[in-house]
Parts: sequence; structure tokens; C-alpha cells
Amino acid sequence: MVLLLLTAIAANAQQSPPITLKELLNRVNQKAPQLLTDSAAILIRKAQAAEVHNNWLPNLWLNYQADIGTSNNVIGPYFGYGLVPSSTSGVHNTNVTTAASTNLGIAELEWEIYNFGAYKAANKVANSEITVEQNQFAESKYSLQAYTISNYLLLLRLQDFASIQYRDIQRTQEILRSIRSLAISGVKAGVDTSLAQAELSKARLNYIEVNNQLKQVQLQISAVTGVPYQSIIPDSTVEMALINQPAAYLFPMDTVNHPLINFYKSVYQNSLQQEDLVKKEYNPKILFQAATWGRGSSISPSDQYNALSTGYGFQRSDYLVGFGISYNLFDLRRRQLKLRTQKANTDYDIKKLQEQQILLSNSASQADVEMQTALDRLKEIPNQLNAANAGYRQQLSLYRNGLSNIIDLDAALNILYRAETDYMQAKYDYANALFQKAITENQVNSILNLLK
Repeated sequence: MVLLLLTAIAANAQQSPPITLKELLNRVNQKAPQLLTDSAAILIRKAQAAEVHNNWLPNLWLNYQADIGTSNNVIGPYFGYGLVPSSTSGVHNTNVTTAASTNLGIAELEWEIYNFGAYKAANKVANSEITVEQNQFAESKYSLQAYTISNYLLLLRLQDFASIQYRDIQRTQEILRSIRSLAISGVKAGVDTSLAQAELSKARLNYIEVNNQLKQVQLQISAVTGVPYQSIIPDSTVEMALINQPAAYLFPMDTVNHPLINFYKSVYQNSLQQEDLVKKEYNPKILFQAATWGRGSSISPSDQYNALSTGYGFQRSDYLVGFGISYNLFDLRRRQLKLRTQKANTDYDIKKLQEQQILLSNSASQADVEMQTALDRLKEIPNQLNAANAGYRQQLSLYRNGLSNIIDLDAALNILYRAETDYMQAKYDYANALFQKAITENQVNSILNLLK
């Protein structure tokens, strides 16, 4: 029954058409939740930039009020805090408690028409923040592609491993049938049957565990692609297609346009723009100001208190236009302190960029070493595999003829199993090192173009 179940699983896997790596990467670009979130962040930065670009707009306040109250003023200066009583009339000899009505309408314009480059610097910072967000999006996309490639190769490895486990089950069942036949005829002891059954059970458990790991990886890929995990069957020809093209790794390193490097470059450029903004945001400000206003009062010019209704409606109007300059001398110290902090951030960002460039270079060298080691393994492993297969067949034949024992046969079976897993691992190591080199050197498309 277990054999039939395993056969059915294998048959279903064969019926599902394999999905190529290119197809999966395209789905990542379209469906990955992280990329959808990052694309929304770009829109936020663009909206913030539009807000900064409109900082040059003037302020135009329109104010109107209608009031009732007394008007007793005294001579003397004061600081204005909020609402201050009118001081436009003379001072009474006595305290007057008669109510008066007034109204006041004001239109006031204030426009910071020039600030010695602060507007331009702020716009550059806003644009550079958009660039940072866009490069972060590109880096996130590249990282997700690397994540998908890594899991796709792991899926290939587990698929090969499942095939090895399946063949191990078949070989163990073959041994068990031979043991039972020999035990019935009295050639072998019955204990050999128990040992073979234990090995068969272990092989079945290994197969179940491998299939569980395979499904877990399928689920991880499904989470970033939106493809149902049951449909994620890797193309088993990928590894051999890459192995059969020895010049696959002879591509130039492209760190100039690498998404990770571009991101850190944009962060560094943004920090430089921030420095420029700090230098200019404390510059003097040239202001254009204009105001016009109208007033009415129930108090006549001869200081007579008329009916309250006469105080509404404008009786006098004025205007005022002028230019002004504003500068806070203590901003010199503030600019110095803030610029020192920003320069420290810039220094950190350039060091972070240099660190990433070194890490990429080291990763490329490490991938070269791993790839060469995998190539050396691939050259030697066929000898191990052929010898192990021949040794197993010889031991099985000797055992069937009563010339060997179960221990020797089990040892030959384990040697064959190890040779097959070593071959599987060598193929995976080569493909993984090749893609890691391509990811590090920004040449993933060059490798994908080799896969039909």
C-alpha cells in the first residue's frame, strides 16, 4: 500500500507541468506583498516632494471681526500677546463704561520671495528621497528574486533527494523479497528479514520527511509569488543545463548598476543634499508684505458714543506694502551644530556604501571558490557513483547465492545511497554557487538566458 501511495505521488508530480524560474520571478515582480508595500511608499515620497515644492507659495490671511465693548486706553508701550485692545483713539479723562461697537476686516499677504537657495535645496532633498525610495524598491525586488532563486534551487535539491529516497525504498523492497525467498528455502535466517524490514521502514520515514521539507519550501515560494504551492514543480533540467555550459560563469561583474549599491549610493547622495539644505535653511529671508484693512466704530471722531448699529460697516480703510529682511544671528550657532550632526551622518553613509562594495566583492570571490569546488566534485563523483552501483549489484548477487551476509549488503546499499546524495549535493552546490555569483555581480538575467 505504501508503494502504491508513493507511486501515486510520483505520478501526480509528473502530471503537473514544471514551472520555470523565469515564470516564478515574473510572478514575484507582480504579486509579492512586500513589493506592493514598497511601491506605495514611493507614492508617499512623491506626495511629500509635491508638498515641499509648494513651500514657496505666499501666505494670504483674510480676517474679519465684529465686536462690542468699552474703549478706555492708556498711553504706554506693551508686548502683544494674543488679543489686544485697540489703541487707535485718544485717552479719556474719566473711565467710560458706555459700550461701543466696532468691526475690522484685514487682508494680509506675506511672501518669502527669496531665501538664498533654501527652496532649491529643500526640493533637491525631496527629490533625492524619492530616488532613495525607488532604489530601495529595486533592491527589495532584487532581494526577493534572490530569495526565490535560492528556494527554487533548494526545491530542486529536495526533489532529487526525494527521488533518491524513492529508489532506496525500491532497492530495500527488492532486498526484502530476496531475503524472504531465501528464508523460506532455509538458506538465510529469519533475522535478516527483520533487519531488512527495519531498513525499509527507515527509508519510508526519510521519504516522508523529505516530502514535508519539499512542501515547506513550496509554501515559502507560494507566499511571494501567489502560485498555489501544489503547482510549484521545479524544472529538473536546470542544474544539468548549467553544468553543461562551462562558460556560464564567465560574465563581467556589474557593481556599478547593482541594486544594492545603487540604494546605498542614493542614501549617500541624499545625505549630501541634507548637508546643503542645512547650510541654506538658516540663511536670511527676504519678505514681501502687504495688507489692507477697513474699520468702523460707533464712536465718532469727536468722541461721541452713537448707537451701536452705527459701528458696523467700514468707515475708514488703509493699506500697507513693503519689503523686509529677517535673520536670526543665533542661527549661526544652530547651523553649525546641525551641520556637524549631518556631516557625521554623511560619513556613516559613505562608509556603509564602501562596506557593501567590499562585501559584494568578497561574496563573488567566495562563490568562485564554491563553484570550482563543486566542479571538481562533479568530475570525481561519477567514479564514486559507478563503483558504488557496481558494488551494490555484486553484493546483492552474492547475497542471493548465499555467499554474503546482510551486513555486507547493507553496507553496500549505504555506500550507494551516499554516492547518490553526494552527486545530488554537488549539482546543487554548483547551481547555487553560480546563481550566488550572478546575484552578487548583478548578472542574474545572463544566467536566466541560458535556461530554455
